Formats: sequence, structure tokens, C-alpha cells
Amino acid sequence: MYDNKLTLANGVEIPQLALGTWLIDDSAVTAAVKSAIALGYRHIDTAQAYGNEQGVGKGVRESGIAREEIFVTSKVAAEHKDYRSAAEGIDETLRKTGLDYLDMMIIHSPQPWALVNQSDDRFVEGNREAWRALEDAYKAGKLRAIGVSNFLKGDIDSLWETAEIKPMVNQVLCHISNSPLDLIDYCTDKGIVMEAYSPVAHGEAMKNPAIKEMANKYGVSVPQLCIRFDIQLGMIVLPKTANPEHMRTNADVDFVISAEDMEVLKNTGHIDNYGAHSFFPVFGGKL
Repeated sequence: MYDNKLTLANGVEIPQLALGTWLIDDSAVTAAVKSAIALGYRHIDTAQAYGNEQGVGKGVRESGIAREEIFVTSKVAAEHKDYRSAAEGIDETLRKTGLDYLDMMIIHSPQPWALVNQSDDRFVEGNREAWRALEDAYKAGKLRAIGVSNFLKGDIDSLWETAEIKPMVNQVLCHISNSPLDLIDYCTDKGIVMEAYSPVAHGEAMKNPAIKEMANKYGVSVPQLCIRFDIQLGMIVLPKTANPEHMRTNADVDFVISAEDMEVLKNTGHIDNYGAHSFFPVFGGKL
């Protein structure tokens, strides 16, 4: 079980490998969370938009592992671009999960999902207001860390100007064949830890011959290679699965990709088709 931890700007330690829960129904997610924790996972990632916070919280509470040993992240809905809705949403997440605090809460997107890839409005003031709600929840002890997701350089800069507490993470789409290396470097230089969602390209990496060939070279599966790639970029990685066997193999990533092969993978051809899920804004689509 890969159990390395990274340290956020405020000194809080965060497990580098997490269980992602996007598209796992609330009715199934409790069992998935309990299976992951039993296997050794200590970081669970959910969101208000996933509709499964209640099940995630139940899985954490019923895991048999002390609450302080499990890092739980959720996300402020992308549509909450004012202080009141963001603050109320944070309290609602705590109520749904049944947890006394969250280890981290992040703004899910700088734009409401319905406007992603359709509008130039980056909601600067709205994000600043949502951030102020996160800061206040952090100061009140409801959250141990705060951050953002899907923020580009300009979004980071505009928030940075007024933020009393600086963002500690930025969670973005990052996988072999679609790695925002400049953004990773920019955020890392500012002390922001980067997180990678959809590290296996929502399954599309499995179809890529170049990625398969590299995985064969290391004697690992394509998902293992993809997860290890993001780990070696210094990122927190959030592979999503409800399958305990996949959870186990996803965590078996103690091998090392050579520097030369990392460069090859950084320059592997771009995946721009995410199959049946291409309509999701995070994959370039429009709701």
C-alpha cells in the first residue's frame, strides 16, 4: 500500500494517494469507502456535486479507524459564488457527512458548471466571496485545510490578491497525454500542492498503445503506470473506483519510472476524446 504523505503550506499532512468517489452513487459509496480504508487508504475525496457525501461520511464513521487518521476532502459546489451560499454549503456538508470537521474543503470550479467552456467570465468576485467563507470555516475549526480545483493561472492570481489565507491545493485534470505542466510548476512555486483527478483519463488511457507499451516495460498495469506518473510529478492522486481489487492494485505503485521515461510520458500524444463522458465540462464538454 502506497502510504506517502505530503505537507501542505499550513503544516497539515495529506496522504498522497486518495480514493476518488465521483460517479459512485450514495447507495454504493459507503461500501467503497469502507473497503478502501480496510485496504489502507487514508484519504477520501468527495464533493457536494457528487451527491454522495452522506454515504462517504457513513463509510468513514463505520470504518473502525480513528477519525483523525482519515483525511476527508469535499468541494464547495461550483455554483456557490457568494459568501452565504458557500458558508451554508460547508455546514450542510458537515451535516450530511456526520463529521465534526473536514480535513479539507475546496472550491470545485472557478465557474459554475453550466458556463464552463462557454463563458469568459471567471467569477473573480464570486470566487473571492466563496473563498472568504472557506477562510472563516477554517478559522472556526470546521476545516483543517482549504484549496481550489480547476483554477487556471489567472484564477489563482486574482484569488491570491485578496486571500488572507492562501490556497493550499489546486485539484486539476492531469494524466499521461494531458498534463498541465506549466500550471503545476506555477502553483508549486507558490507553495500550492497539486492534486490530479482522472489519472487514468477516465479509462481512455487503457486504449492508448504508447501508454500500454510503457506499462508493459515496467511490468505494471496501465492504471498503475498512470498513477505513478502523477505521483512522480509530486501530485496527490485520486483514482476513482468502487472495486476493491482495483483499489488494491491502484495502491501497489512503489516502482519508479526513470527520468527518461517520465520525459517520454510527458510528451505522449494528447487524449482529447473521453468517450461517453466527453460531455462533462472537466473533459472539455458542455453541460
